[in-house]
Amino acid sequence: MSNYKMAVVVIHGMGSQFTGQKKPSSEVTFSRDLHRRVSRELGAQMNDIAWREIVWAHVLQDRQNEYLRKIKRRTGYDDVRNFVVHNLSDAASYRKTADGNDAIYEDIHAEVDRVMEDVRRDVGNSAPVLLLAHSLGGHIMSNYIYDHQSHLRKTGQTLFNSPVRNMQTVAGIMTFGCNIPIFLFAYPEDKIFPIEPPRSAVPPAMRFRTWWYNFYDKHDVLGYPLRDCAPRYDQLVASQDIRDVSINSGNIFTSWNPLSHNGYWKDPDFYEPVARMTRNILRAV
Repeated sequence: MSNYKMAVVVIHGMGSQFTGQKKPSSEVTFSRDLHRRVSRELGAQMNDIAWREIVWAHVLQDRQNEYLRKIKRRTGYDDVRNFVVHNLSDAASYRKTADGNDAIYEDIHAEVDRVMEDVRRDVGNSAPVLLLAHSLGGHIMSNYIYDHQSHLRKTGQTLFNSPVRNMQTVAGIMTFGCNIPIFLFAYPEDKIFPIEPPRSAVPPAMRFRTWWYNFYDKHDVLGYPLRDCAPRYDQLVASQDIRDVSINSGNIFTSWNPLSHNGYWKDPDFYEPVARMTRNILRAV
């Protein structure tokens, strides 16, 4: 029987988060700064948590690097091009297409599958999960949960014989630097449907009024509030199911400019609420 009472699952956003040999989801890499600070806040309670990372950058990174190598002699601004290719092309490549050629979309979701199976082995079939999703990771997890919920609506059946694997034990979602709104302009507003609360298999004490906190910095051009992006999102904000939280992310050099996008990991305005939400979940277990 697992010693863990819950899982925290962290997914990164755009950019090169993966270098070298692929690591197990239990090894803390890109979320190290956040993990360290949350651990400091929680103390011994951290022993009750299975902290797992979803790394998906390698799905695209080899092709991106090979392309940059090929064009290097014919172009300039290498650092800027590296940023554009490793960031903007991540967002452009992660999409469903009309012809059904969704290889990248499915490959990235396969990485989520792999980690959620690790979580199932760590915590069992019914333990609560807290999702922490940075940047494009918020869009990925929203789609991943939506696909599970859509399958259940259409077929009356879940994809897996496990509530954890079916994303039905997610007690909370905390997005930061989230850019979901910029992916919605391709759809009429009345055709945009947010995910339903992914917590149908958690006890009533864990069904918090606000189950999705969205942190953003007004200087972060890649992070947006969810309010005003579509009427159904507005309804969730009005009911406090979703709460947009404006913070000042980063330090003296980054908090006032777009570099604030990477400042959330170390900022007390974010990691303290993460620790608080984790405590609330553990208290309700």
